[in-house]
Amino acid sequence: MKSGIEEIPEDEQWRLIDQSGILSNIPKPDAKDSKPKSEEDESSEPFSPFCEEIFQSMLLIIPMSSLYYMMIIMAHRQYAQEITKGYLLEHLLTSIPLLSVFIFYTTRHKADQRMQVALTILSIISGCRLIYVVNRTNWTVIMRQCPPLGTMWVYTVVQLELGKAVAALAAVAGYVQWTGLKIIL
Repeated sequence: MKSGIEEIPEDEQWRLIDQSGILSNIPKPDAKDSKPKSEEDESSEPFSPFCEEIFQSMLLIIPMSSLYYMMIIMAHRQYAQEITKGYLLEHLLTSIPLLSVFIFYTTRHKADQRMQVALTILSIISGCRLIYVVNRTNWTVIMRQCPPLGTMWVYTVVQLELGKAVAALAAVAGYVQWTGLKIIL
C-alpha cells in the first residue's frame, strides 16, 4: 500500500505548492547576476594552461609508449627471440620517462617554426636510419634500434604540420630511391 505523497497525483501536488505561495519566497537573481550559465562556463577556464599542456602531452605519451612497447615485442618475435618481463620492464622504465619529457616539450613548442624545422630534420634522420637498419644490419642491431627509431619517426610525422610532414616523407622516399634500399622486404 502506498503512503504519504505518493498517493497524491502530480497535478494536485503542483496545485498545493502554488496555493501555499512557497515559490514566491525564493529570491530572484539580480539583473547583474542574470548572466546565462553557458556564458560563465565558456569564459572561465577550469584548468590552468600548464594542466592543459600536461593533458595534451598525455594524449600522445600513452599511444607512443604503447607503440614503443609493441615494436619491442614485434622485433623479438620476428627473430624468434625470447622476451622476458624483466627485459620489457627495464626498457620501459628507462625509455618512457625520456620519451615523456621529449613529448611534453615538443608538444609545448609545436607551433614554433624552429621546433617544426627540428622535428622535420629528426623525422628525416629517424626514417632514413630505420630503413637503413632494416635493410643493411644484422638482427641484433635491428632488435635494439628499430623500436626507438620507429617510435620517433611516427611521433615526428604526427607532430609536424601537413606540408612539412609530406616533405619529410618525400625526403625519406628520395633517400630510399637514391640508395636502392627496399621499404618492403
